[in-house]
Amino acid sequence: MSAPPSYALASIFGPGREDMLSQTPHAHALGMQVVETGPGLAVLRLPYRPELIGDPVRKVVFGGAITTLLDQASGLAVACALDVLRPIATVDLRVDYVRAATPQHDLYARVECYKVTRHVAFIRGIAYERGPDNPFASCLGTFMLGPRPVADGADDGSGGQP
Repeated sequence: MSAPPSYALASIFGPGREDMLSQTPHAHALGMQVVETGPGLAVLRLPYRPELIGDPVRKVVFGGAITTLLDQASGLAVACALDVLRPIATVDLRVDYVRAATPQHDLYARVECYKVTRHVAFIRGIAYERGPDNPFASCLGTFMLGPRPVADGADDGSGGQP
């Protein structure tokens, strides 16, 4: 029988804490908050603020802020899927909008990392305002994983390549 998977960030799984995005200046500046984390899972919230409006007539949040929310949740979901923390970089993130987000509502992103290979992690997620059963956007993405830390000078087989 194999051992259950271990996760580098297991100690933070559960409800989000105030300080969880303090090391990410852009997410912090936008006011994002971590709602929940789990194995390969992240849920983030972007509070509605007038400065995030992209369409002043309809008062809809700017698409770049929504993409940033999904990207941030995706990176955190990948980190929550790793057994050892490694550098993570967005390679590709596709966002499909089903409809406009409802004005004057906080926005949420729920992303799962469903597959991790040696060098790449794969995610899928949604953005919603009232509940995950009615998303206004979905996303699929790939993330590059940096090299694993090498303990005691052992060769990890990567030849130093990510």
